Amino acid sequence: MLLVGIVRRPHGREGEVSVEALTSFPERFRPGLRLLWQKDAQERLLSVSTVRPHGGRLLLAFEGVTDLEAARALSGGELLVADEDRVPPPEGFYYSQDLEGFLCEDATGRRLGSAAGLEQTQAGPLLSVDAGGKGPVLVPFVEGIVVRVDRQGRRIVLDPPEGLFDL
Repeated sequence: MLLVGIVRRPHGREGEVSVEALTSFPERFRPGLRLLWQKDAQERLLSVSTVRPHGGRLLLAFEGVTDLEAARALSGGELLVADEDRVPPPEGFYYSQDLEGFLCEDATGRRLGSAAGLEQTQAGPLLSVDAGGKGPVLVPFVEGIVVRVDRQGRRIVLDPPEGLFDL
């Protein structure tokens, strides 16, 4: 499952909710989209009935969620889409879970660790590399530092700034 949004709070009294989109493809939110809602140990399948932009978020209505109380019950929940329903990534784009476990090495073949995933930050994406006992090392996921991503061989060649893996 791929996390694509978080329900923040109800909007109005007719069952609409404010959703923070956590996807590079917000156009995926459209009427008919089926999502899995999760919060704590609860799960629920939802089908989007309407979508509209509102500030930096989206306002979504779901089939069967028709009042303030039903919308309030969704607050704080995560919205997930099945892997098979995800948007195919364009060239040069990588989903975090697709990179997990890739071997990270430098251009000489020296092992740096294994990819734990991508973290989205205000400064841009950071590759989290499990470097053994040192804990995670965050590497800017940008051209010049990320030399090559070999999907077939499940490895990432990096040219990290000097000393980054020595911290």
